[in-house]
Amino acid sequence: MNIKKNDQVIVLSGKDKGKKGKVLETMPKTGKVIVEGVNVATIHNKARKQGEESAIIRKEIPMYACKVMRVCPKCGKPTRPAYKLADGKKDRVCKKCGEII
Repeated sequence: MNIKKNDQVIVLSGKDKGKKGKVLETMPKTGKVIVEGVNVATIHNKARKQGEESAIIRKEIPMYACKVMRVCPKCGKPTRPAYKLADGKKDRVCKKCGEII
């Protein structure tokens, strides 16, 4: 998976197409990501004990990583990452502007 935590991404398809947000969590085993403010579901919590309150919570739920694309922080364009080896370290590079991310 080429998307990591804290990357800025844009949604490519679905009900939230075109929205931008920060990646809060990645799940490589399932190929999903949680993006801030995108794919929000309404969850109804029922009070289980006396004294607790019922609540309606809005929460981001996971979406497939193939539906989002990373946005370059320098040029601001959505891009797939290229990789360059420098000093034995693998760096992610923007294909549009060549900036190391």
